[in-house]
Amino acid sequence: MNAFHSLPSLESTVAGHVRAAAGSTPASATARKFWFGLSGSVMEQLADNWEKTTAAYNATRQQHYFSAEFLMGRALLNNLTNLGLTEEAERATRALGHELSDVLEAENDAALGNGGLGRLAACFLDSAVTQDYPVTGYGILYRYGLFKQNFDNGFQTEEPDAWKEDGYPFVVRREDQQRIVTFDDMVVRATPYDMPITGYGTDNVGTLRLWKSEPLSEFDYDAFNSQRFTDAIVERERVMDLCRVLYPNDTTYAGKVLRVRQQYFFVSASLQAMIDNYIAHHGKDLADFGKYNSIQLNDTHPVLAVPELMRLLMDEHGLGWDEAWKIVTETFAYTNHTVLAEALEQWPTSIFQQLFHRVFEIVVEIDRRFREDMRARGIDEGQIHYMSPVRDGVVHMAWLACYAAYSINGVAALHTEIIKAETLKEWYGIWPEKFNNKTNGVTPRRWLKMCNPRLSDLLTRLTGSDAWVTNLDELKALLPYANDDAVMQELLDIKDANKQDFATWIKQRQDIDVDPTSIFDVQIKRLHEYKRQLMNALYVLDLYFRIKEDGETDIAPRTFIFGAKAAPGYVRAKAIIKFINEIATLINNDPVVSKTLRVVFVENYNVSPAEHIIPAADVSEQISTAGKEASGTSNMKFMMNGALTLGTLDGANVEILDSVGDENAYIFGAKVEQLPELRAHYNPYHEYETVPGLKRVLDALVDGHLNDNNSGMFHDLRSSLLDGGGWETPDVYYVLGDFASYRETRDKMAHDFYADRLHWARMCWVNICESGRFSSDRTISDYAREVWKLEATKI
Repeated sequence: MNAFHSLPSLESTVAGHVRAAAGSTPASATARKFWFGLSGSVMEQLADNWEKTTAAYNATRQQHYFSAEFLMGRALLNNLTNLGLTEEAERATRALGHELSDVLEAENDAALGNGGLGRLAACFLDSAVTQDYPVTGYGILYRYGLFKQNFDNGFQTEEPDAWKEDGYPFVVRREDQQRIVTFDDMVVRATPYDMPITGYGTDNVGTLRLWKSEPLSEFDYDAFNSQRFTDAIVERERVMDLCRVLYPNDTTYAGKVLRVRQQYFFVSASLQAMIDNYIAHHGKDLADFGKYNSIQLNDTHPVLAVPELMRLLMDEHGLGWDEAWKIVTETFAYTNHTVLAEALEQWPTSIFQQLFHRVFEIVVEIDRRFREDMRARGIDEGQIHYMSPVRDGVVHMAWLACYAAYSINGVAALHTEIIKAETLKEWYGIWPEKFNNKTNGVTPRRWLKMCNPRLSDLLTRLTGSDAWVTNLDELKALLPYANDDAVMQELLDIKDANKQDFATWIKQRQDIDVDPTSIFDVQIKRLHEYKRQLMNALYVLDLYFRIKEDGETDIAPRTFIFGAKAAPGYVRAKAIIKFINEIATLINNDPVVSKTLRVVFVENYNVSPAEHIIPAADVSEQISTAGKEASGTSNMKFMMNGALTLGTLDGANVEILDSVGDENAYIFGAKVEQLPELRAHYNPYHEYETVPGLKRVLDALVDGHLNDNNSGMFHDLRSSLLDGGGWETPDVYYVLGDFASYRETRDKMAHDFYADRLHWARMCWVNICESGRFSSDRTISDYAREVWKLEATKI
């Protein structure tokens, strides 16, 4: 597949790399040390092409993807898969006394992201290099990433995720490419660590550049010798705080300051490197900077790049305001990822004044010129004030992005229509030409070929080649096999084997027994009220009562699988985790109900557990309140692996339904256009009193059935649904309003699963064959053609 003719083979180099990593013979090396050695061999295989790719990209127009997170997952198997080296690695590992599966399990997930935003960025880098597009990612080398989640008596606790404390062979420190980032109160060294991004079926190797913050001087030796031991390290630790964790808790002012510091740190270092690189290859006249560079702002986290590029062009390179602003407006594109106002970042102006007064001056001047621009267009003063980047003591990052960017996109068809009609309607009214949709996608390399080899082998056999791995639309040709009972039985057998694998894995990982013949009903995603894990949990509790108290005997056996982390400061999200864990304790320990139902909360959910869960899932819970989920990407991964969507008409669910048809998904609940009228007359107490079983499950929160350890958490959950806790809109995410429809649809789904197994398989098959629309290869091709104006650059 790849041209490594001048290199020694992987098999011939593994032993030496393992010896160097372990300081022992390969046979006596631990699995972890063997992983280091094998990873070193892979790096040796790709290093030359990585250098050639970087040189080729520097000569052409490039795209720079700025993102606060990149949820990469494990790297070794992904690289072996993309480079076509998996079988060779298996032989080499076995010959040296190890099994590749054991070695792969010794790798930690790179803890550089949180949820869909970070995983999307990772999929995009994979698709960009697979299609030979000159795209580079930029972010932060977090020491601990988000956090490692543990459950203590059902409560989420957080501890550092020390993913790289003993090193990480897939990042290379570029000592010679350091930059200096200056705040008003501190000066920081930014050192780049580059991660190679391999593509499938190509020699190109892309780059994810991750910046690490370091002090200008490593250690205050004089202070230490003067016995001021704490003083010697305090400044060093302040600097290291910039890349210690992803998304520090920003419920405090100090937390907000640290977040803004992080954002400025990585965009300033990245922009400095880009400008220096431009000068090295295209000369000192920066007028054509936007001709050779496009920057995609992945949500609002990197929007400080707008005033920072202005500062660099004017203060460091002598351009006037108009020249600099022209370059800025040619360079930036902005992806909006939310319809929720809370996610449109806003920062107090005092933070900007404290950290970088010059950047704040530039933001204020952008704001002044914006207001002049709007007045010249005859815009109403009230609207001008609302749209202004700086108002009422706050900097509105989304408004800054909307004004500066030449492209503004949503991430699903419905989402884009909502931001045009609501979230960003004022901007759409003035600049409709900026707006476009780019429905998200996921890479079929990691999320099908790599994580589901049984299904992957079937698809390759039926299509006659593995061309589908880089052109997922080829699976459409397999649709007629839905009528082939033998193939459908093989599909069912593959799912059964994957479910058995999951049962073995979760038993080893968390000592939980599950029935592989039960329906695997899965909701794995970031914990947020709008994603309605709470509604899922209420349904599970309702089933418990229907078996335990009502004596229902025809309930289909089910295993409910949850995976989610709650932000450390998000108290109600943490209460929902405790609630789910209490339901799990109640059901799994009940001698009657546990014969039919099981509840599994996968601890410390991230990419690697997802790779075990998704191939085994029968049902994909995509149940956000209509109009709240921008797109979703787990819905696409489940679809690709033959799980059926149980969901609302929200985000990319709308396009999934359009692709597979109403008869191959389970849709319930209020639609986005119905909600305003429903809400106008909505009384959650009416649902509580009239929907059968609902009163019972809500009362269980406070009547002793479930134990929140006297924290008051469950009382707050119940109150939030019924009366809003006295200060907020009750049941703001319409959990009780959609509950009856949800229960009816979910019951029907469970009945259908067992009623006709071959018919269920046919539904799954349609989902698999229609998943090409949701490949990130398609998304990136759309971006490259319509937004970034890129040409494929193959080495």
